[in-house]
Amino acid sequence: MESRDHRLRRRRAYAVAAFWSQALGQPLHEEDRPGDEEALIEDAGLLFVTVPETKTLKNRLHFDLQPQDRTRDEEVARLRTLGATLIDDQRTGDGMGWVVLAEPEGNEFCVEGSAAEREN
Repeated sequence: MESRDHRLRRRRAYAVAAFWSQALGQPLHEEDRPGDEEALIEDAGLLFVTVPETKTLKNRLHFDLQPQDRTRDEEVARLRTLGATLIDDQRTGDGMGWVVLAEPEGNEFCVEGSAAEREN
């Protein structure tokens, strides 16, 4: 068995998919356009679908991101410029820990230290 894609329900599917496309460095499907009811990041297997309701409870799916070519702190700064909001800061003085951010519709995700940071 193979999981083909993960459906993520959002009020503004295209706008949130565009955020994740930039965050992950992976393009939206070539046929997706602003205002579309669905938007796909094919390489990541993420399909964003427009729904009428807003988020009311804690996420049922939570992403933990680990930067590959920059530090955790550089990645947090980059994601904030893309529109992420700081929710909780669990960084520790020894360079460990994580940061909880929210994407434009308030769904939380974490940024961990990079593999290089974890080795130190």
